[in-house]
Amino acid sequence: MTRLVLVGPPGAGKGTQAVALSQRLSIPHISTGDLFRAHVAEQTPLGEEAKRYLDSGELVPDSVTNEMVRERLAESDTKAGFLLDGFPRNTKQAQVLGEMLGESDSRIDAVIQLDVPEDVLVERLLGRGRTDDTEEVIRRRQQVYQSETAPLLDYYSAILVKVDGVGEVDEVSTRIVNALDARS
Repeated sequence: MTRLVLVGPPGAGKGTQAVALSQRLSIPHISTGDLFRAHVAEQTPLGEEAKRYLDSGELVPDSVTNEMVRERLAESDTKAGFLLDGFPRNTKQAQVLGEMLGESDSRIDAVIQLDVPEDVLVERLLGRGRTDDTEEVIRRRQQVYQSETAPLLDYYSAILVKVDGVGEVDEVSTRIVNALDARS
């Protein structure tokens, strides 16, 4: 059973690595962004609530995100494991996740931190060519990530696996799998 959390700053390649790892490890990739989009598209009560925040550019509150993740983790395809991408985003969410998993006597096996130097992140994000991706905005997002996520890395320090996130997709995926294998 493999229950993983993938963390890293904007531009570190979390989404790309999550898809690759999900396939390599035969476990579902659970992205909060995908959950938000699915709930909004299906017009679920949680989706309607999330949409109000998303439309105004606000962060979706933990209570809504936590409930979406709780519902998703209750689905049968997660029994053999899963890969969380974008959740938990802070220690409060990590505590809730621990409680959710504790209800079924399970826990997170490893937290994979994609480590990428800030200058590389900025270059990657500027390279996407999005109009809202100015260097100033990108560097601000990096600061927000550092302030919000640093406590999360401390929280998970006992199961944290830091991996160099610079390189080709397959190269980074192989580093992650090798690092996980080295732990077991």
